[in-house]
Amino acid sequence: MKIIITYLSIIVLSLAFTTIQAQEKQSDSTRTIYKELEIKKLIKSKKTVELKEKAFLKEDILAINTRLKKGEITVAEANSLKTEAAQKRALNIENHLAIIDNEIALWNRTDKPYQLDIRVEGKRKRFRIGSGSSSGNDVIFIGPANFDKTKLDKRTFKYLVFSFGFNNAIIEGQSLENSPYKIGGSGFLELGHDWKTRIFNTSNFWRFKYGFSFQWNMFEIKNNNYLLNSNGSTSLEEFPSQLDKAKFRTTNLVFPFHLEFGPSKKIEKKNYFRYSTKRKLKIGLGAYAGLNLGNMQKLKYRVDGDRIKDKQKGEFEVSNFVYGLSSYVGVGSSALYVKYDLSPVFKNQTNKQNNISVGLRLDLD
Repeated sequence: MKIIITYLSIIVLSLAFTTIQAQEKQSDSTRTIYKELEIKKLIKSKKTVELKEKAFLKEDILAINTRLKKGEITVAEANSLKTEAAQKRALNIENHLAIIDNEIALWNRTDKPYQLDIRVEGKRKRFRIGSGSSSGNDVIFIGPANFDKTKLDKRTFKYLVFSFGFNNAIIEGQSLENSPYKIGGSGFLELGHDWKTRIFNTSNFWRFKYGFSFQWNMFEIKNNNYLLNSNGSTSLEEFPSQLDKAKFRTTNLVFPFHLEFGPSKKIEKKNYFRYSTKRKLKIGLGAYAGLNLGNMQKLKYRVDGDRIKDKQKGEFEVSNFVYGLSSYVGVGSSALYVKYDLSPVFKNQTNKQNNISVGLRLDLD
């Protein structure tokens, strides 16, 4: 019995040893194949590095030519910048290829898999050296600690919008000269918040502007008239006594949208770049839509020598939904501003009238 057990033990040990040897050979073969594949990928990546850097050089030259056409730089400055860009890209290629060649040499000297991960993000670079997957813990990182937080480009900016000027109404069948509202005494105010976003990656000529604003449109009524709501119809009537002052105001919340265009200056710093429209011509074309939040008529007059101030709120069937067209043209942060309500001032009125405003617009960052 002991002899049988001994023989069986020898047979099992032989089979186990044979299996282990086969597994080791298979493991060696797998590592060899993996190693060869990694070396092939590295060799192929050398060509990719050259193609990418040449593509980046084309973009650099295109940007320089654009600045030259706009007159921001001279021909001599453009040529100098092109030379610097070519030298920079050539040095990038040289450094990248040296890193890849060193990694290939490392693969050839050892069976342990190593990985060198080169990541290019914008104009900044970082290098990660480690074993196995690039997502593993055995990694040495070379680069700035706050790399991921660095913003190379900012495409959207926010502004406080403040506008003021003259206000009146375009009335059906009447000229602006015959308006029942005083031109000098009627005005408007607008206060809001805008965002401006560059549309294209390499040009700031076209921009979207969007946001929200509160608008106050004020009319000073002349010729001793006042607004009267009679059975849901609003009209101008003569006041029964002498008026010292008659004013009407609407308050709106609107959401404007403009397509802005005009030249700008590209400012390049060490770690970021910006486009500036300071002292540059700008033109904006757009529209707005929103809601009426309230309306009020203020009357001042005398009765038996006593001064009377009468405020009438929300009584004049003003259009609930407000919409219109607006545009501006200016330089830098200030511009001449025009807006026109396509929606009528009142729902039911004897003669259709639409609000129009002309004034100054300031975009304050």
